[in-house]
Amino acid sequence: MSIKAMQTINDTIGNSSEQYVTFLINNETYGIEVLRVKEIVGMTNITSVPNSERYLKGVINLRGIVVPVIDMRLKFNLQEKEYDSFTVILIIEHKESLVGVIVDSVSDVISAPGQMQEVPNFHVSIDKDVIKGVLNKDDNLIIILNPDIMLTVKDIEILSEVDKEEQ
Repeated sequence: MSIKAMQTINDTIGNSSEQYVTFLINNETYGIEVLRVKEIVGMTNITSVPNSERYLKGVINLRGIVVPVIDMRLKFNLQEKEYDSFTVILIIEHKESLVGVIVDSVSDVISAPGQMQEVPNFHVSIDKDVIKGVLNKDDNLIIILNPDIMLTVKDIEILSEVDKEEQ
């Protein structure tokens, strides 16, 4: 999905917080509130960050802004996959900054007013706090992620040191 297409989506949805950008990671559908997704970019050169977690792939330069990039497969303890033409980086709002998240592909923007359910109490390989809720849309379960909890305190400290070095 191009930046222009994303802008068109943002223009048509207005201020609804019950619409989600959906994407695939390891053939599972996930979503993030559409208002938190600032843009979608194709894979680009990522500068690695020393002494960081394995899932923190590094940083990219997005029009002069240093943006940390997380590989969601690695964050969720899934098998690493070679990036292909469908692999994209979602630039999302994380607290008061931007974070890039690498996903296998972007699917769609869906509207699901009042359909989010609590996170079921079961064992999963990812931190349960990262899951905001679950949607059942057209008999497909979509895991809605909480972008504010994607990075750990240690990740943020490492990234703030990198940001100081860049300036």
